[in-house]
Amino acid sequence: MLSMIMAELILSLADLGVLGAIGWRGLAYQNGAFWVGLLTNWRPNYTGQTVVMFFTYTFLHGGLMHMITNMIVLFSLGLIAIKRVGSAGFFVIFFLAAFGGGIAFGTLSNSVQPMVGASGALFGLAGAWVYWGWADHRKTNTSVLPVLLVVSGLTLLNIIMWWWLNGQLAWQTHLGGFISGWASAALLTALQSALSKPQE
Repeated sequence: MLSMIMAELILSLADLGVLGAIGWRGLAYQNGAFWVGLLTNWRPNYTGQTVVMFFTYTFLHGGLMHMITNMIVLFSLGLIAIKRVGSAGFFVIFFLAAFGGGIAFGTLSNSVQPMVGASGALFGLAGAWVYWGWADHRKTNTSVLPVLLVVSGLTLLNIIMWWWLNGQLAWQTHLGGFISGWASAALLTALQSALSKPQE
């Protein structure tokens, strides 16, 4: 959270001419945002950019409000993940979801605009949370309807946001992040279960 907050504060101050130069945000996006074109025939700014961008885009945002909203969600879902799988498990889910979000955006989008924001990783944490809810309901043999309602709510939220932002929403990143988070949580849960079994 601190790295994302500091990055956006520096860029926002640069936008206002208070710190550095007004062009800092553009430079940050050029070198750290996710660019679909780099997966095809665009020339990278530096060696390894086509790989690094799968993670660096997560630490950049489109402005203060974008960052603040994401940090609120990160704090809330991050605590849930840490309580469930610990700090190491949280980082596994976070970064695999960020990577999965990038994969989905690079595959499903043909945008020439940069993609930034932690929402891919955040939807991964949401996917993990939904998986744990689903697994808990299955274990106790109770209805999974509350889980389905959460998934429906997240889907509706994306549709509303896509409409509100005139199509400028990286829903592909959200989808890829969610699926990756679900899969990561399932894998971590299986590993925890296997490690907790008594030795014969």
